[in-house]
Amino acid sequence: MKQSVGICTWSLNNNLSEVFQTLEATGLSHLHLDVAAIEGFRAAITANGWTVTSTMLAFPQEDYSTLESIRRTGGIIPDDCWEQNRAFALGAIEQTAKAGVGLLSFHAGFIDHEDEGKYRKFCNRMYELAEVAHVENIQLLLETGQEAAEDLRRCLEDLNHPALGINFDPANMILYDKGDPISAVRTLAPWIKHVHIKDAVKSTVPGEWGTEVPWGDGEVGSNEFIQTLEEIGYVGALAIEREAGDTRADDIKLAVKRLGEN
Repeated sequence: MKQSVGICTWSLNNNLSEVFQTLEATGLSHLHLDVAAIEGFRAAITANGWTVTSTMLAFPQEDYSTLESIRRTGGIIPDDCWEQNRAFALGAIEQTAKAGVGLLSFHAGFIDHEDEGKYRKFCNRMYELAEVAHVENIQLLLETGQEAAEDLRRCLEDLNHPALGINFDPANMILYDKGDPISAVRTLAPWIKHVHIKDAVKSTVPGEWGTEVPWGDGEVGSNEFIQTLEEIGYVGALAIEREAGDTRADDIKLAVKRLGEN
């Protein structure tokens, strides 16, 4: 593969010891680093020569218990949290810049094209953050999954800002039931700057979460996914994300093994 493989620190609860052991066991040296863990990881990153491919910001009000709850609370959408979240985002941009990292990812929230007022408000907020990020030479990456690929593409085309891109998570397309991840890669190709390696199976009950599974065991189509990334010319990082189960370190190692077979 042409891409650099790494792991997401929050998959291991930002536990420096577990991250170190997993990197050692797999021979990896790249991280998708939770902004909240920057200070705790700073010395180890320098001492071990690790590379941070992107940082990640999570907003404190987000409730992932159901699809409906995250639709209400996700990202920069909630009006009553905007000032707080604006401050969090600006702080994350500053921390990312100080760490010498060029990418910052987050779930921006559900993009609703049907409500023109809400959509314009969302675009204005994203544009404001993008302007600040641009000055700091940071690209803000919107995470896939909370809307169909076509809706995300339309939003990015409307915003037309050089500081905006995508962190592509194929499992999220399945978990949120928002379409085929392979097709979505082709739809969103010009904006994909960072990629998560995560797999899932679709829920059989409409309106409920799908189920995350180890890489290669789900419905993403792992081999076709990697081939499609290569077809669009993607050469950025592949960050293994595992957010479910009690054997996350082992599942990360399995993903590394399976990626090595591509």
